Amino acid sequence: MGIQHWTTIEAPVDEVFAWHARPGALQRMLPPWLPGRVRREAASLADGRAELALPGGQVWVGQHDPSGYREGRAFVDERVGDGFGSAALAAVRWRHEHRFEPVRLASGGEGTRVHDIVDAPVGSQLLRPMFVYRHRQLADDIARHRELASAPMTIAITGASGLVGTALSAFLTTGGHEVVRLVRREAEQGERRWDPAAPSADLLDGVDAVVHLAGASIFGRFDDEHRHRIRSSRIGPTARLAELAAASGVRAFVSASAIGRYGADRGDELLTEASGAGAGFLADVVSEWEAETRPAADAGVRTVQVRTGLVQAARGGMLQVLRPIYAAGLGGPLAGGEHWQSWIGLDDLVDVYARALTDERLEGPVNAVAPEPVRQQQFASALAAALHRPALLPTPSLGPRVLLGHQGMQELALANQRVVPAKLAALGHRFRHAELEDALRHQLGRQREAGRP
Repeated sequence: MGIQHWTTIEAPVDEVFAWHARPGALQRMLPPWLPGRVRREAASLADGRAELALPGGQVWVGQHDPSGYREGRAFVDERVGDGFGSAALAAVRWRHEHRFEPVRLASGGEGTRVHDIVDAPVGSQLLRPMFVYRHRQLADDIARHRELASAPMTIAITGASGLVGTALSAFLTTGGHEVVRLVRREAEQGERRWDPAAPSADLLDGVDAVVHLAGASIFGRFDDEHRHRIRSSRIGPTARLAELAAASGVRAFVSASAIGRYGADRGDELLTEASGAGAGFLADVVSEWEAETRPAADAGVRTVQVRTGLVQAARGGMLQVLRPIYAAGLGGPLAGGEHWQSWIGLDDLVDVYARALTDERLEGPVNAVAPEPVRQQQFASALAAALHRPALLPTPSLGPRVLLGHQGMQELALANQRVVPAKLAALGHRFRHAELEDALRHQLGRQREAGRP
């Protein structure tokens, strides 16, 4: 049993093979709907070893087989046991052969036929979603790397272990860039210790660009303690990092921001980067947060504030919470479902950060949202359709009020913001998942294939 799956990538075979050999490839290929995280990547496709941490303390160990390695054309990995797993896991057979064949595209250019052959005790019905996901990730990542081609950079990232930071770091390293993770604990390989209150003068030595993602999660009950944590983790640390970026001579300073700047309820108003700030706690914090990047901009550093919408990711945010509810058939419109939700798929958000780092035309606030915001009832219908479930049960506002408090309910769960990516559109930016249901299906392993329902 097992599966064979293939696709054609519009890039030369050497380029596609090199992508697989770089750090981050395993992370980019790991389906987000499956449990587990990358614990260790293989140092070599010829004879290296990779490890995935699974629930319950289990570890999946993949060993690359030297006998199956052909430079630029093939490599093989198979599951091996080394004492980490249970007896049941040890009995699982898995051998995965990766083949790469040069082909001529219809356009006349060079392409690559990627062919995966897996020998496993499960059949293609269970494995197919994984490989549909992997091949789309590969095709889209390589296409974006080619579009945003730039000389290799050294990029420092705060918040690199979070949902966005993990995905962005892997995307950048598979593109040939070096990522330096700025951490608040003792630094390990590839890291530097960062004290947000007093960053060391040499923290950014040799760094070309900074991505600042760190900040306390806004999700939680909006009491005094939570509001203080949200604000203090952004106001102060961002200014000090921007000042250091200015003094260190980095080329770009890219900071996270949020569409919360537009306020909790803007009705049907179409909001672009030129729209004014709204009212409310989050609007005030985000306005201050963006102003904290000014030291870098005043020093001539190209500075970008990425105003992020509702991120659709199976491993975090609202989708992680809603998925089991909708999968049980208990989902439906929230509080009438008429309020606007401005969303973005995780991989599209990664692409926005990549463009902010490499595209000299991008500066100032940028709305990181998909081209078409939806009303909440449309979101409910799209998620239910992706999971093949109904979305008939209306959800009253009581639940969000209990979890978030009145203010949190108004500014998060019921926020009414119709935001569009005007600056990205002006640059001709292409979204991987411009439609909500496509983004949800990609994250949940429910992708549609040609000729399949």
